[in-house]
Amino acid sequence: MSAMLDFDEKAARAVEAMYLTPDVVAQRARVIEMLSPKPGERILDIGVGPGLLAVDLARMVGETGRLVGLDAAPAMLTMARTRLAALPQAECVEGDAGALAFPDASFDAAVSTQVHEYVAPIAPALAHLHRVLKPGGRALILDTDWRSTVWHSSDKARMERVLSSWDDHLADPHLPATLGPLLRRAGFTVARVEIVPMLSAHWQPVSYAAGIMRSIKAYVQANGARRGVPPDEVQAWYDDQLRLAERGEFFFSVNRYAFLATR
Repeated sequence: MSAMLDFDEKAARAVEAMYLTPDVVAQRARVIEMLSPKPGERILDIGVGPGLLAVDLARMVGETGRLVGLDAAPAMLTMARTRLAALPQAECVEGDAGALAFPDASFDAAVSTQVHEYVAPIAPALAHLHRVLKPGGRALILDTDWRSTVWHSSDKARMERVLSSWDDHLADPHLPATLGPLLRRAGFTVARVEIVPMLSAHWQPVSYAAGIMRSIKAYVQANGARRGVPPDEVQAWYDDQLRLAERGEFFFSVNRYAFLATR
């Protein structure tokens, strides 16, 4: 049962706002450290989104390198192209993460953050990723396993119903648990796996936690009926989180998992 998010202009702006929060900025630094881009390399950013990671990568490969950003959402492409406009070594193209339309051995490295959990079937997507990398090329894939969520609530059962409905926005909300074997079956060697936590031990309105709360509220109010979660219950869940924040009792944590694989 799945109703994927529609990344229209409003959703793109919401994603951009979340990606500019300090905790997601720290995540980008981890991704860059693991991918280790070098001057002159050709890098593919799968699911370029608002282009924040792409800008850093384009600057790091320099004018002798190439950064190609791929996204299926026109609103995201518009945002990324605007952000990358001053960097001649960068371009953005519309395309499908599940069927990469690039020649064999086109890239030295590829990165995808919060993308492959939306892709089904996953095996052909990873086969395409393997194909477009040069021998020895690197792939960095980062996705969330929503079973890792630790989130304080005054109503545990309601929290579980809301998060169960939120799972429907992904093709696989638990992809990291099986990603290692999937990468190996696609021909990769998994060189490194790390946890990248999103942690808010207290309420901060400019944070990933605050942004994802708004996203969950909007999605589940629109789609939760299929799992028996009416809009008023979602509003009650959201209001409860704000009350906990006012009392100094807010706590949220979820783990993302970064896989560095080589061809």
